[in-house]
Amino acid sequence: MRALTLGLILSMAVAGMLAAACGDDDDDGDGTPSIPTVVGVDDGAGGSAPTIDVTLKEFEVLPEPDSAAAGSVTLRATNDGPADEHELVIIKTDLAPDALPTADDGSVPEDEVDIIDEIEPFAVGETQEVTVDLEAGSYVLICNIVETEGGASEAHYQLGMRTAFTVE
Repeated sequence: MRALTLGLILSMAVAGMLAAACGDDDDDGDGTPSIPTVVGVDDGAGGSAPTIDVTLKEFEVLPEPDSAAAGSVTLRATNDGPADEHELVIIKTDLAPDALPTADDGSVPEDEVDIIDEIEPFAVGETQEVTVDLEAGSYVLICNIVETEGGASEAHYQLGMRTAFTVE
């Protein structure tokens, strides 16, 4: 009886191992096991990037915080107006925010600076975001819109829509 019980237990153990070995636990059918991912956790291989909230308003650019670690960073810009469309241009430079080259209309000639990326003009009350890979160094965030009102040119950069941003 004891030999029969031991044989039954061994048979069940072997059957269980064979079933586990023959099973396919992956999602794509290539034989490699799938690894569950956790949403919102930076896994170092393309997980979520830290987010910098940037407020754009007449006439300021206010990032919170004003620095980030090198790597993938999401800039979430909100246009607080109160009246104008704004954009967010990310420039890598060692120049002070108010020392960028300017054209006759007061804008920064985008072909004369190292633009990393930008969020195109968007309306008051909207929020837009861009995720970029940033190297350690100094950056300037600007709104480079130029409007004509009553025959006069209004360059947002010249009116103060610029700030330093540091990547460590």
